[in-house]
Amino acid sequence: MDLQQLKPSREHTAPIYLQLYQRYREAIAKGKLRAGDRVPSVRSLASELNLARGTVEMAYQMLVGEGYFITRGAAGTRVAPGLCKLSGSAQINLEQAAPSPQQKQDPRTELPPFRLGLPALDAFPRKTWARLAARHLRGLDNPAMITPPPAGHTQLRRAIATYLGISRGINCSHEQVFVTNGYRGALDLVCRTLLRPGDLGWYEDPGYLHARQCLEHLGMRLQPVAVDRDGLDVAQGRRLAAQARFAVVTPTHQSPMGVALSLQRRLDLLDWAMGADAWIVEDDYDSEFRYHGRPLPALKSLDREGRVLYTGTFSKVLYPGLRLAYLVVPISQVERFNHSACHLPGPGAIAPQATVAQFMEQGHFARHLNKMRKLYASRRGYLVDALQERLGTRLSVQQQAGGIHVLAHILDATDERLLASSARAEGMALHALGEWRAQPSPEQGLLMGFANFICAEDAMAAVSQLEAVWKALDDTGRVKTHKNK
Repeated sequence: MDLQQLKPSREHTAPIYLQLYQRYREAIAKGKLRAGDRVPSVRSLASELNLARGTVEMAYQMLVGEGYFITRGAAGTRVAPGLCKLSGSAQINLEQAAPSPQQKQDPRTELPPFRLGLPALDAFPRKTWARLAARHLRGLDNPAMITPPPAGHTQLRRAIATYLGISRGINCSHEQVFVTNGYRGALDLVCRTLLRPGDLGWYEDPGYLHARQCLEHLGMRLQPVAVDRDGLDVAQGRRLAAQARFAVVTPTHQSPMGVALSLQRRLDLLDWAMGADAWIVEDDYDSEFRYHGRPLPALKSLDREGRVLYTGTFSKVLYPGLRLAYLVVPISQVERFNHSACHLPGPGAIAPQATVAQFMEQGHFARHLNKMRKLYASRRGYLVDALQERLGTRLSVQQQAGGIHVLAHILDATDERLLASSARAEGMALHALGEWRAQPSPEQGLLMGFANFICAEDAMAAVSQLEAVWKALDDTGRVKTHKNK
């Protein structure tokens, strides 16, 4: 068979890999390829058709997965037997199977504006990632197919330890690193290892909503502790619950207020933990995205007594679908955590972990972070400019040095929760600041993600939509209903 007959058209709306997949199906149905015929290797076909190897690999994976091809190791990939009855059934509608041109070219499709915690998906290095992932799939060996280590893939644990030593000032061995199924998995591991249901802990108010819900679900009691411009009010925590068993904090970039915990309060917090025999869970969820200067040192880097449990996540820096986070524990607690990890589900399959490890070891991770810092500074500017132009008399944007969300304080009597719920009903992913509080406060605000505003026009369109919702509330007379809740 002439391989050029397989060559996809770059003007077709369907993706290249899907066209190649269909060309092979048609060739089998028409008898141009028969049972047992050997097909070119991924490398040779990619070279012959001037395609990316990852594109050919994806098409081959589909054909193998659906039973059109079978792999024979050194004998290569061949057409499967028993396909002679496919005539007339091989056609598929590529226009329906593939995304529309708008969907294909627009990574914002189905992403509601202002969504929190979502990195810039359009800027993710998909080709590099696909190449690394495909390499692991092609080299699938016995160790990758057995039950994965409960503490995580060793190669990834080593890569994380190296990264933290360089970028966050945390001196740790890979034995202290535990890979978990997301941030909730890290909290679960901490609670099951060091705490008991009913234990009392400090919690930032306002603080990360999903962490609060997770801790309460795990049976922890939470004492809200106020946050001001210097971060968690440690003195208030001492007054309210001096004998608490733990504290959960976001010291580098407080969630959601965006402030940093001052050095004096960091030292006071460590002093309290030592005196109370308590644990500090440091959630360093997006410290990599500091727009000016180097990221602030982690609280863990000041820990000399082994009281800090450091957590980080790949959800904000890569993509949430990975469901991978990590926990760094004190050396004295490694054995206890290893025992607990053996009784929990763990971080899942090795292949995604191995891909992350390679992504870090080959320098792609560091380059991606550098790119994202510059990108997010621009995209934050898009949103701030739009807010000032359209809603400048009603909102005041809080200054911050990093992160992927904006906090905008409401200047009038608008009920933040009513406004946020009305915006969500119109497809916007707004959060009211009060929804992240455990105790009432007269301070009103909106939390807005901006990472997926690809251009200034995107941000302006979203803000205009919010303005319309706000005006509709004005017109109904329902907007002036705020009470201190």
